[in-house]
Amino acid sequence: MERKEGTVRIAAVGDVHYHAPDPALRDLLVQANRDADVLLLCGDLTDHGTAEEAQGLAREIHATVNIPVIGVLGNHDFEGGVEKEINQILSDSGVRMLDGDSTEVAGVGFAGIKGFCGGFGKRALGPWGETIIKEFVREAVDEALKLESALARLRRVPRIGMLHYSPIQDTVEGEPLEIFPFLGSSRLEEPINRYHCQAVFHGHAHRGRPEGKTATGIPVYNVCVQLMRQEFPDRPPFRIFDVLVEDRQLAPA
Repeated sequence: MERKEGTVRIAAVGDVHYHAPDPALRDLLVQANRDADVLLLCGDLTDHGTAEEAQGLAREIHATVNIPVIGVLGNHDFEGGVEKEINQILSDSGVRMLDGDSTEVAGVGFAGIKGFCGGFGKRALGPWGETIIKEFVREAVDEALKLESALARLRRVPRIGMLHYSPIQDTVEGEPLEIFPFLGSSRLEEPINRYHCQAVFHGHAHRGRPEGKTATGIPVYNVCVQLMRQEFPDRPPFRIFDVLVEDRQLAPA
């Protein structure tokens, strides 16, 4: 692909759900390594949240990828109750795992969290009533605060957000209406707008939409691999984006 001078090329994908060696996943990693400068993995890296699955994915990445890899965990990675071990396995393999943290690659800043659910806009769940409801809402608030803190640490560089859950409703449209509240939270949108991210990538909504925008016009991309295969069957199942570092713009390749 032709590339402008002064750009950093991002490959972004989510929901690889590693369970066992898969030639399709290996092809994806090989192609992303060939086409991009950095690879983003937007959660649900394992299928059942086991250490064995994380070790298998770590081996695949080690065998195929030599560009920087940045990841966040997803809800599937918590299923087995060993999310800290999964995080450590992938970190030890060279993946930069983010959870309210930030990192820079070639002049581009990346801030990452898992995110959480709760719904969108006026229909978002509020912290009222039973304690368990308040705790549920508090989780989304805490994730938003973690993202805000990570973005605040990135100065004088283009900011890219990466999550598992969606910060907007646009990119979950297509999923059953009944599960919208469990696909993301608009509370996650607030720090994205406040810190003027150039773009945000997430996964989780397998039957959602590939693109949307925040209330201030920041592009949000659902890069769930299942959705990528459905929407773009004639190209590799990840999205490529060029960040123009000098003038801090991002453009789909």
